[in-house]
Formats: sequence, structure tokens, C-alpha cells
Amino acid sequence: MTLDQLHLLFFKNYDEASLAFSPGINCFIGDNGSGKTNLLDAIYYLSLTKSAFASADAQSIKQGADFFVVKGKFNTPLLEQAETIQVSMRAGQKKTITHNKQPYDRLADHIGRYPAVLISPYDTDLVRQGSEDRRRYFDSLQSQLDHEFLELLIQYNGLLRQRNATLKQSGGSHGFDMLYLHSLDDQLAPLGENLSTMRAAFLAQFVPVFQRHYAQLADGREEVLLEYKSQLPGQNFRHLLLANERRDVALQRSTTGPHRDDFVFLMDGLPVKSYASQGQQKSFVIALKLAQFELLATKPQPAGHDAAKPLLLLDDIFDRLDDKRIARLLQLVADHTFGQVFLTDTNLERTDLALAGIASDIRRFRVQAGLVAVI
Repeated sequence: MTLDQLHLLFFKNYDEASLAFSPGINCFIGDNGSGKTNLLDAIYYLSLTKSAFASADAQSIKQGADFFVVKGKFNTPLLEQAETIQVSMRAGQKKTITHNKQPYDRLADHIGRYPAVLISPYDTDLVRQGSEDRRRYFDSLQSQLDHEFLELLIQYNGLLRQRNATLKQSGGSHGFDMLYLHSLDDQLAPLGENLSTMRAAFLAQFVPVFQRHYAQLADGREEVLLEYKSQLPGQNFRHLLLANERRDVALQRSTTGPHRDDFVFLMDGLPVKSYASQGQQKSFVIALKLAQFELLATKPQPAGHDAAKPLLLLDDIFDRLDDKRIARLLQLVADHTFGQVFLTDTNLERTDLALAGIASDIRRFRVQAGLVAVI
């Protein structure tokens, strides 16, 4: 699978841009703030229907405009015609995603069809920030691999929103319907237990792949581990909801359940956040992303569909990573572990030097203040 064309309209700092890509390596070269990373984010939108960096879609609309459009044309070997994906949003309205000009019946149907993996300077936020970031990362990955998990997550989050809305009513003058709360709990409990079970099973599959990639990056000097931290294993979730009901009513939110889970990052048995060096933290998150890439690339496909390597998006790796970690990534590129690659850099000479030994079709783009041209 490759992304052959990208068209932007009023997306972030772009009025309009149209690009035709190489099936190999595509380099976006420009100063900081010129819009290089925004191009990667547009590609990320086509894959996951959301920004990798902005918390709200409205933030992707160019200042002064009232809508944005991101359109891409994908080439899949076993399909005779290219597939066109478009993501668009008008201020104050819902985001729209279309496949060959036809809207999806459900947005979930798109997730996992055009996988992408982003390696960014912000990845170490997974180590430093709170449990919400780690849950979002692993839920996004697992959703691309397993639609059953995605459906379960959607159902659970929908019921959780209803439960929290009901709990907020408890602070009003009219009180709230306790019977309705218990009805929601009856529906939420089996979903939460299944969600926890599926997360634990996925992590058992993910950890050996992650550990192998970390050992290759760090020469096996440290032992790394991911642990799933949840209240639910061995517990009856319905009983936990009942036991925490008074606290939930007082705080007007649900305080127990898989939406409170965490994924604990350990190195030699100690928390990575507190005890690992910056270099070790970078190796840790790169190993996470390489394991993510491998699982997505080897995901079982329906009959008649070829396995698709995810698009690899590399943001400012030459500025932010040391030579050893860059060399490992570039070796994987040279070995054709990856498929189509998109990378950003501020220095064309440095990029050309780094890619000099790689036998691949390389296309370079100069990015200046929201304008893009082939070099």
C-alpha cells in the first residue's frame, strides 16, 4: 500500500497544496515552523481520521478559514483502481470521512484500512505524561488490529459517557434516577470485563515483539517490560461499581473501570519515567513504535487482500535522535523492513548524506511558509 497523492485545502498553515509521492522515501525539507510536520499530520489524518498533535479537529482549520479538506489517493496492489480518502470539516459541524466519495456508514469501518506509524519527538510524552496518553496509544493500536476490540471500546465509552452524565445530575436540585444508573452498570460491567481481558491478552502478544526491538536498539543492556495495571482482573466489575457508588455520586464521575487502567513502563524493574536516561527513554518509545509497525505489517488480512506495510512517518529524527538510533532506523529502511517512508528535516545535505547508501526511489520537497515544491 502506498499513498500516491495528497491534496490539502485550508489545512493548518496551508491555503492549498498538491503533492505526488514516491513509493519509496519522501523527504520534506524546511525550516522549523514552515509546515513540514503539518504534512505528516495530514497523512496521519487519512489513516486514523484525527490529528496526531491537535486535541480538537477545529484546530486543524487554517486561521481565517472556516473549513479544511485533506484528500489522499492510495494504491493497493490487489485493487485495480486507486482508492480516494477524504477528511473534511467545517467549523461548528461534524467531521466527514469519505471513501471513493462515499461516506462511511460508521467511522469505525475506516480504522485499520490504511495503517500509519508516526515516530515523533513528542513520543517520550508516553513515558512522562499520565495514564490517559498510554491508554490512548495502546487502544488506538489495538483498534487498528482488532475490530472486535474497537467495537467493544466504542460501546464501553458510550455507556461511560451516559453514566457520567447521570452522575452529574446527582448534583442538581432534581436529583437523578438511581434505577437508570444501575441499569447502565448492568450493561457496563460485562463490557468492562471483556475490555480488560482483551487488553491483557494483547499486551502478552505485544511485549515479546517490543522487547526484541529494544534489545536491538540498546544492545540488550537493560531488561524492559510493559505491565498492564487494572482494577478488574479477578474482580467482579459490577460489584466494584456498587462498592464505589457513593464516591462516584459525590465526585460526579466514574472512578473505577478500564477507563482508569494504565500501562506501566519498566526498565530493570524500575519505572522508566523516574530512572531511565533520556536516551533510554527514546530507545524505549522507538521500540514501542517498531513493535507497532511489525504487528500492523503482519496483521492477518481478509481473503483476497494483500498484507499492507504501514506508512512510516518520521518527524525530525535527525535533530532529536543520536547517531546510533538513527543508524538503526535507517538500516531498517535499507533492509526494506518498511514500505513507504515520509520524513522531515531542516537540512537537505544532512538528509542526503543519511540516505546515501539506501537503494530506494527518493523524492525531496522544499517546504517554505505553507508552500511546497519538488526539489
